[in-house]
Order: sequence, then C-alpha cells, then structure tokens
Amino acid sequence: MRFVRTIAGVVLLALGIPALLAGGGLWLAARQAGPDGGFDARFEPVRTPASVVLVADVDALLRADLPLARTGQARLHLTARDDDGPVFLGLAPADQVRGWLADVPHSTVRRVAVTRGPLPVDLDPATAGAGTAAPTAQSFWVREGVGSLEWSPSELSGRSLSLVVMRVDGAAGLDLRMRAELRAGWFPGLAWVLLVGGTLLVLLAVVVLLRPLRPREVVFVVEPDQVPVLAGRLGVTSLSGLGRQPGPASRPERHLVAVGSGAGRTRAAIAAPPGRCPGDQD
Repeated sequence: MRFVRTIAGVVLLALGIPALLAGGGLWLAARQAGPDGGFDARFEPVRTPASVVLVADVDALLRADLPLARTGQARLHLTARDDDGPVFLGLAPADQVRGWLADVPHSTVRRVAVTRGPLPVDLDPATAGAGTAAPTAQSFWVREGVGSLEWSPSELSGRSLSLVVMRVDGAAGLDLRMRAELRAGWFPGLAWVLLVGGTLLVLLAVVVLLRPLRPREVVFVVEPDQVPVLAGRLGVTSLSGLGRQPGPASRPERHLVAVGSGAGRTRAAIAAPPGRCPGDQD
C-alpha cells in the first residue's frame, strides 16, 4: 500500500508542477494583452529593393515561430504601409504565387523572431528579374486587403499559402513598417484552468504522500475445534492469553534430566556456586 501511494503521489506531482508552471507563464503573458485581449507587436523596418516581400509558406512560418497563433479560434491581424501609404497584403496558394512571381524581383522572409521589443525579420536577398506585377488584377487571392489583413490561421492550417506584401502599383523598392496583433479569447481562461488544476494536483500529491498509514490488524478466523491447535502453534494455553507476558512467579523451574547410571534422578538446572558442596551449611 505504501508503494502504491508513493507512485500515485509522484505521478500527481509530475502532472501538477508542469501545469502550475505553464499556467503561471500564461497568466504573466495574459497581463501584457491590450484592452481588447489582443497581443500587439511591431516589426523592425523591412527594406528591400525588390517589388515584393514574400512569405513562401505562412503555416510553416507560424508553426516554427508562433505556434500559439494556430490554436483554437485565434485571429491574426496585420497592418503594413510604406512612405507612400498603405500597401497591398494578400494570401494565395503557394504554387500560383510562385508562378506569378517567377520574373518579378522579390525578397523571401526566412524567419521572424518573436522577442521583446520590435520583431526582427530575416530576409533572403532579392531575386533577379525585370518583370512587374499588379496584385489587384489577380483572382487567386484567398484573403486580401490594402493596409491591413486579418484571418484565422487555424481555418487555413494545412494549406500551402503564401503571404504577399507589395505596393498596389507593383513598384520596386519597399520600406515597410508593419504591425501584428494576435487575438485569442481563450488565452486567459486557459491560464486560470492550468493554475487551478496544477495547484489542486500538487495539494492532492502532498496529501497522498504525507498522510500517515493506519496500523493493520490481523484477524484469525478458525473453526471452534481448531482453537486448541492454533493456541498450540502460537505457544499459548488458550487464545485468551495472547499478548500476556508471564510473570516471574509463573515461570516453571527448569530441571536437567540425568543420563546414564543416574537416570531417574533430577537436579536443579542452576548449579551451586563453585567450591561448595550441595550439603554444606553456612
């Protein structure tokens, strides 16, 4: 029983402590949310001589750098502009975008680091090409907007979609200033569930591990005619004498039985002190 309780307590601690830590981290992060519950971040300026800034696979980028945005009904809102005003943002199937931009100079986003402060954006060098492209003339856009774009990544997860950011007229040379906002209404609720659940699991583990064990009682159930046999096996004259310690007066005197010619005579088990005969008197 003690072994089972120890294993159960360790399992409860193994579940409760990570839940408690995760809930604490989410609660601290939730305190940074805006009044509407969204998390707002600004990107570092993105400068390129190309006509297009391209995210080749949006779902893969979010999976690697911001997996929280792909859960539940979270929504992602992007805004972008350059010196001339708002720019075009659009989501479209990756294979169609790749063919459309084959001859158009474009810079591909390699990674977006999620850190404190402005988010750095790593860009590959611009590709060579002399072609131009007008985004509003294309019909393959899944989501599109000028100045801003909003979508739910979970609704489009598993699809190979590319994000295109460019000027409406397709001119080269971009100096982008972008912001992103992630809104997840379930975020604070999950933090409290993990905090409360982790605390309860840890408390239950402490109770299981530290609660003293009750002494176990042994009960003999025998037939009435087997009572003398059980008493003899236990070394008592009757079962009512179990647990009693015999007093000094009740201890029988031990005798040694002589062997050989002196058979039949007995003497005390404790001999007289050396140098005295048993018949001597003081």
